[in-house]
Amino acid sequence: MSVWLIYTIGFVAQLLFSARLLLQWFLSEKSKKVETPSLFWKISLLASFLLFLYGYLRDDFAIMLGQSLTYFIYIRNLHLQGHWQKAHVLFRGFLIFFPIAVVFYAYNNGEYDLEALLKNEAIPVWLFWLGIVSQLLFTFRFIYQWLYSEKKKESQLPLGFWILSVSGASLILLYAVFRRDPVLLFGHGAGLIIYLRNIMIYKKQHEVV
Repeated sequence: MSVWLIYTIGFVAQLLFSARLLLQWFLSEKSKKVETPSLFWKISLLASFLLFLYGYLRDDFAIMLGQSLTYFIYIRNLHLQGHWQKAHVLFRGFLIFFPIAVVFYAYNNGEYDLEALLKNEAIPVWLFWLGIVSQLLFTFRFIYQWLYSEKKKESQLPLGFWILSVSGASLILLYAVFRRDPVLLFGHGAGLIIYLRNIMIYKKQHEVV
């Protein structure tokens, strides 16, 4: 596949991730509190699938791992907001089983070389583990958000989510510099500003007058 097409897929995914953050940021600024619109999760779901595909095409295990862990959390948040149930059953089935089918097919047709994926010559061992740690930390924000939302019985983006976002994004930016990955630099550089702004909004929202 053309390198330009691969990068296009990655940039489209990051543009979608940026769009969801801008939407969430705009609504939060407007209401003076941290908002979590359902469209945030819908865009996240599409962007996550595309970025997983980008990671697969670049043989980047760190990217694939991060998106695999968050994909179904996005679905669960839509379920908590009552929007997942409204989607057509065939559409829901496609979103759940298609990514699984892609991975299953890749592992069983002899073309998907797991060893090559984990030992990419373009990624030194130390950089590989930096990518894994940064993606796990960045992904943990959604695990934290998911557990928090399950406890509250509604989809929310708590303060801890934004703190973990800043920490994870900072490490991913470092990984992107050494990996020379313009897609990650673009996406997480823009996102870092919004994460910091949401922390400010959250703290103002909960100030004791």
